[in-house]
Amino acid sequence: MVETASSKAIGVFDSGVGGLTVVKEICKKLPHEHIIYLGDTARVPYGTRSAQTVQRYSISNTDFLLTKDIKLLVIACNTASAVATGTLQGKYEIPIIDVVRPGARAAVAASRTRRIGIIGTDGTISSGAYQTEIERLDPGSVIFVQPCPLFVPLAENGWCSRDDEVVLLTARRYLSGLIAAHIDTLVLGCTHYPLLKDAIQTVMGPTVKLIDSAEETAGDVLRMLKMRGIMNPESRAGASTFFVTDIPHRFAETGSRFLGRELENVSVVDILQL
Repeated sequence: MVETASSKAIGVFDSGVGGLTVVKEICKKLPHEHIIYLGDTARVPYGTRSAQTVQRYSISNTDFLLTKDIKLLVIACNTASAVATGTLQGKYEIPIIDVVRPGARAAVAASRTRRIGIIGTDGTISSGAYQTEIERLDPGSVIFVQPCPLFVPLAENGWCSRDDEVVLLTARRYLSGLIAAHIDTLVLGCTHYPLLKDAIQTVMGPTVKLIDSAEETAGDVLRMLKMRGIMNPESRAGASTFFVTDIPHRFAETGSRFLGRELENVSVVDILQL
């Protein structure tokens, strides 16, 4: 049977497991789509790398996914989205969706006071990508940023509960300045952070709107597929295939918490091929 553009898979890459929160949201909105995911676990984390290094990694990740004949690419890493989206869009013809622009757009739409906070890795925050996009959309916004690097290992180790004292203490330490700034909207600028959403909401209080970039990105994927007429018409559930560059068993174990189900079909890609 000849494969049509509509029946091809969506390609997703991240530096590790965090991008599985994006996959989870895509599966919710588009359950019939096939997904091919690449987690660059041999070179994680991207958040502490230079922009040039992340761009190089992003190109090799994209080259690999293109060998799978994907129909759309999702950059499910905030750091790669921040520093490599332009590079990839200039190099490839395939439609590309990042996680920064959907989150920034949702934050501007949600904020009533135009006081917006952004949390993320050091690399994402220092890139200024969210700040630039929010200011482009609404020059009158007042933006407050806070890197929260310890949220990543907490999420990967399953320490996510709002009842966990360590989680709450860490969140209070990071978020106290944003509380004092009286923001009304907070962008979760890392794909690990949705796992800590309840704890972050507890610390910030019920009046602060949390923007989950994974949810917003899935919405953009839906709109792009509709616009291009390449949604999968099949009625059966789509298949998900996972590739990593190192330690597949750890990816499968940790990734099950991010995806909300057991991971199957995890294969290793030789790092020298990327």
